Amino acid sequence: MTRDTGAPVGDNQNSQTAGPEGPVLLQDSALIEKLQRFDRERIPERVVHARGTGAFGEFVPTTDISDLTKAKVFAPGTKTPVFVRFSTVMGYRGSPEQARDPRGFAVKFYTQQGNWDIVGINWPVFFIRDGIKFPDFVHANKPNAVTGVGDPNLAFDFFANSPEATNMLTMLYTDAGMPDSYRHMDGFGVHAFKFINAKGEVHYVKFHWKSEQGVHGIRPQDIPTSIGRDWNMMTNDLYGALKAGNDPKWDLYIQVLKPEDLNKFAYDALDDTKVWQGVPERKVGTMTLNRVPDNYFESTEESAFAPSRLVPGIEASEDRMLQDRLFAYADTQMYRLGANYMDLPINRPIVPVVNNNQDGKMNIGDRKGEVNYEPSTRNEIAQDPQYKYSRTELNGTTQQEAIHKKMLFSQAGDYYRSLSAQDKGDLVTALAGDLGRVTNDHNKYAMLSYFYKADADYGTRLAQAVHANVQQVQSLAAKLSGN
Repeated sequence: MTRDTGAPVGDNQNSQTAGPEGPVLLQDSALIEKLQRFDRERIPERVVHARGTGAFGEFVPTTDISDLTKAKVFAPGTKTPVFVRFSTVMGYRGSPEQARDPRGFAVKFYTQQGNWDIVGINWPVFFIRDGIKFPDFVHANKPNAVTGVGDPNLAFDFFANSPEATNMLTMLYTDAGMPDSYRHMDGFGVHAFKFINAKGEVHYVKFHWKSEQGVHGIRPQDIPTSIGRDWNMMTNDLYGALKAGNDPKWDLYIQVLKPEDLNKFAYDALDDTKVWQGVPERKVGTMTLNRVPDNYFESTEESAFAPSRLVPGIEASEDRMLQDRLFAYADTQMYRLGANYMDLPINRPIVPVVNNNQDGKMNIGDRKGEVNYEPSTRNEIAQDPQYKYSRTELNGTTQQEAIHKKMLFSQAGDYYRSLSAQDKGDLVTALAGDLGRVTNDHNKYAMLSYFYKADADYGTRLAQAVHANVQQVQSLAAKLSGN
């Protein structure tokens, strides 16, 4: 055993004292160093996705898609290391993993062109479509600012004024909204991204991780027992499988649209509350997780994901929510871990990093040379025009307006009707369990009208489950505009 300096420790059980009865000495620098370091063990917890579990693995492409993207991660014959972090969204570290909550599904690819992050969840859509509402969404769904306890009255107060969340809420309250294992859930990039090929041609894509283990959830009546038995169930299940050599796999599928096809739908194709209906999926690779991290903190806690971490051949789309996340995620990681968080081993690319970054706390980038600026006639860093961003034609004026094609309820109805009879019943049971606790009748009836607008059977059964007036729900739904 050594001290932080590497000096050997002679006694780690007894502090240095002034004789057998005297006080502990300040000169016991091994003791002081140990206590100082312990006092600083905690870093700021993630605002969202604090409760997480990570694992290492690899991604292998199965299809040549060079016609779509020049990203080398999809080059045939390659094998890319990955780190995946699964999480719940609203719970604190140590909270039960059986939460009615989206599951984070973040994948970091250590590619030969730098790191690429797909920062997604286990559903193809999200609650809101504009990042300006994100802090409010989180505040409403986090524990009450007065009591410190989660409160459906606050959550549904927000959702009653955000009808675009109807689709996501319908998915969230199904059995699959409470996965029984991280291995038994799919993952999605949620947003549209752009693929750029060697010719500079642009295609819009969405990402879908399909679990080879299947998708399984916990029924509402079984959740309390599951929490009581093991509230670390999902972590223990994943790590138990990995240690037993039962390596989980996910196949990566993509949907592809040409730019001219974005406007062919009744909804906005760049609205993250919508799925791309009728657009076929194409398998492009397989990810296998095969290793438990050696150190939870240095991997799962210090890992930093951001959708702005892109590589040549992959760019962000104009999706409003994605555009806001491009800034917010990288910024929150810089706050949480420091300006040089990319130097941490879990975040460090496997290719050389060459830039003019300078100094900052905990800088271990090992940059060399006196020219730390550009341009310079003594320039030590060369830039390559082939890696410029693609061009996007724009028109119009700056504005603050909602998207035009909202289509708030139709896809929620489509999803409800696709469920089995048991799944419909469990959805109503689970959603009524929270909605029935809402004491504000205006908000309760607003929510019921949204679900009724999505599907009459859906709304009627929910209204009956929370002992609401079905006729009043029908009347409110009839007044809602659009579909």
